[in-house]
Amino acid sequence: MHSRVDDPFFLEKRKDVVISRSVPVVSYRLGLTGICDVVEFVLSEQGSILSGRQGRYLPRIVEYKHGEKDPRQSNELQLCAQAMCLEEMLSVKIESGFLFYGKIRRRSEVFFTDELRDTVQKYSEEMHAYFKRGYTPKVKPTKACRSCSLVDICLPGLGKKALAASKYIRTEIDSE
Repeated sequence: MHSRVDDPFFLEKRKDVVISRSVPVVSYRLGLTGICDVVEFVLSEQGSILSGRQGRYLPRIVEYKHGEKDPRQSNELQLCAQAMCLEEMLSVKIESGFLFYGKIRRRSEVFFTDELRDTVQKYSEEMHAYFKRGYTPKVKPTKACRSCSLVDICLPGLGKKALAASKYIRTEIDSE
């Protein structure tokens, strides 16, 4: 499902919509970076100027998910965080985006409410506080971990079996 959206060089134009894939985003205010699966730039009076294009375009994010709607709101938070990054980058207001669920083959519109934006802000601050303290929260692995793009970084299966970095380094130094 992600093969087409993972190609950043595949650019498409359909009428008044320019479709970009694998779009890198950043927010210095939130301290977040990411990659949007698809950003559809729709011709609009309130949008941003795109290099090499006439007129103004308003970004509309489409994030692809394998399964179906998740009740935990994590997909909506991810989409909102991406929108907040794009808003900062392009100096525009993005009211909503879409989650495309592969299992049901439908788009679901997500409105970026003040509550959703506040939650993204809160989690961003919490993440940075953890990083500053050098704390990694415990994770409870689920079968969803296998299809997560961060599984190689997160390594949820290590859990309590993991050797502390300081102990590993001490062991390596002592063995020489």
